[in-house]
Amino acid sequence: MGDWALRNLIKGGFRGEIYPVNPNYDELQGHRCYKSLSELPAVPELAIFAVGDQRIEAALDEAIALGVPAAVVHSTAVLDDDEPPLLKARLQEKIQAAGMLVCGTNGMGFYNIRDHVWGCGFDSAMHEGPGSVSLISHSGAGMSGLLDCEQRLRFNFAVSTGNEISVSMDQYLDFVLDLPETCAVGLFIETARNPEGLRAAFEKARQRRIPIVAIKVGKTERSARLTVSHTGAMAGDDAAFEALFDRYGVTRVADMDQLATTLISFAELHPVAAGGLVTLHDSGGERQLIIDLADDLGVPLTELQPATMAELAKVLDPELPAVNPLDSWSRGGPDYEERTTRALTILLQDEGAALGAAILNRAPEGKVYPMYMNYVQRAKAESGKPVALVSAHQGSGYDELAVTATHAGIPVLDGVAQFLKGVAALFTYRDFLLRDTSQPVAINTDAVRKWQSRLQEQATLDEQAALKMLRDFGLPASRTLAIASVEALAEVSEFPVALKTAAGIAHKSDVNGVILNIATTGELWAAYEQISAKLGPEVIVAPMAAAGVEMILGATKDPQFGPVVVIGFGGVLAETLHDVTFALPPFDAAHARYCLDRLRLRPLLDGVRGKPAADIDAFCALASQFSVMVAALRDELLEVDINPVIVHAAGGGCTIVDALVVGGLAPAVGGRHAGDPSPAVGGRHAGDSKT
Repeated sequence: MGDWALRNLIKGGFRGEIYPVNPNYDELQGHRCYKSLSELPAVPELAIFAVGDQRIEAALDEAIALGVPAAVVHSTAVLDDDEPPLLKARLQEKIQAAGMLVCGTNGMGFYNIRDHVWGCGFDSAMHEGPGSVSLISHSGAGMSGLLDCEQRLRFNFAVSTGNEISVSMDQYLDFVLDLPETCAVGLFIETARNPEGLRAAFEKARQRRIPIVAIKVGKTERSARLTVSHTGAMAGDDAAFEALFDRYGVTRVADMDQLATTLISFAELHPVAAGGLVTLHDSGGERQLIIDLADDLGVPLTELQPATMAELAKVLDPELPAVNPLDSWSRGGPDYEERTTRALTILLQDEGAALGAAILNRAPEGKVYPMYMNYVQRAKAESGKPVALVSAHQGSGYDELAVTATHAGIPVLDGVAQFLKGVAALFTYRDFLLRDTSQPVAINTDAVRKWQSRLQEQATLDEQAALKMLRDFGLPASRTLAIASVEALAEVSEFPVALKTAAGIAHKSDVNGVILNIATTGELWAAYEQISAKLGPEVIVAPMAAAGVEMILGATKDPQFGPVVVIGFGGVLAETLHDVTFALPPFDAAHARYCLDRLRLRPLLDGVRGKPAADIDAFCALASQFSVMVAALRDELLEVDINPVIVHAAGGGCTIVDALVVGGLAPAVGGRHAGDPSPAVGGRHAGDSKT
């Protein structure tokens, strides 16, 4: 590692003085070697430690004593025979006390390619700078797997952050967003060690219109906390990150292939104008395939204008339909290249085309036919719109032309599905930047003070109290009547009603504690006898809400990012399909509508089989108002479950008919959604310098 650390500084073109330190050598790679840090002729600005865990503490002590301001620590900082405080904790305390900036521990270091400072002790490819993409990775392989193995991407900065003993991901992100050439950032995220800092950096990227593409690993069901509500069960550990990415327009990808393709797309094709995708093929079957794949990924394919179709018909063989996606191959002929180039240009010139692609297979041995490059280069020049050359499958080999063409702004990509993922990211980010950013509704401060105090005194609210809290915040919750005896039933005079047990059971329907559509006094008495005999005399009577679509609103508290709101379809669908989305509160009605429109069952709200359309606007306004309440009570609320919210026909508004509220000071209680019984756990740029 020491050998490679020195090689990389030289390879990267470091412009300052380099001082190798090793007591066993007088010279290394043409540089005088020193016995110890204390023998150096000057205090270096950066120390790269390529030493083992047994020696790192003493070496770091020496650097701190000399006043070295920054370091890279590759070692794991773990000793097999260590005693508390452990090595990592000791190092962190010393680093913080000294005010030293440290990359690591347990990381592969960094590449400040733009400023010629490669602080990495591992085998490296050559990188010409500055590029336009930055890469910040908790995983060392997540950094090197792209940096050194994907020549189509050009980087200005990359870092393997390791255990972030001193500098965390959000700080690196804040730094690269200030680099003038940064046009896209890739993240490989394992956790957020500074959640508020990460939110601030994401907001900075949003304001500067710099797209971020992220892999977030660890997408699992919540295993560290037991939950009471449906909301808590559905909002696993990953919900907060999903909501976080959505709030700030971060593109989430599933694997390294998608990360590479999407970063290439942003680096070379962003920004894209309004419209959809146009594609040219030399295969009817592959033309049909892209229609299916684009539909699966939600990528809009441009519907061509009649004038465009007429122009295409002039250059195509008569048997080929003038449509998008376009199959341009039939008879070939000596003028085929010219006609195909013209066809791609006509496609791109359609007013509904935002970008285009020639989706054509590679030549033998993975080569790129120069004729294909002629298509896309001329079409891009004549249309003024971005275009890519795409192979129909992954692993199609290597050709220098694929790299040089990509660097020239015409990305050569492998795999239609991966390409479409990148296109979807381009369109989604384009639309995110156009999204309405109006502020959510104002909060009732009197209600905030009242329920902050109440939740601190009473951790879990019964249904009546929960509904009263929602009404105090202006939410349309049902007014209920508490009944404790058969004689009190005489107070009920309007029907139909619902009768529910008030025995403190979170999910009443599970124990047959709810009887609906009671139409007469006689039916009410009979229902009361049935429930009281089994579950006790205390019940709640509520008016039956008008028919509508059952939705769910909820909130749960993430240990890192705080409250997360859940929006989805309710009733039994909440338990069976989990068709929900997540959002960070507070948000406005427009954002609620955006979340709603991504649900799989969204068409149900438009009315099916003769049923009227639901009052979507009212539900979105309700969701926004709910999010404002959740944000205001963020310190007091642990879980909120409003299920169902009845969304009536258009113009009819919404009715909240049931609610569960668990205060933030309450311990986690195992209910029927319980899992494992464990508690909640909850700059300057380098120039001429010395290393």
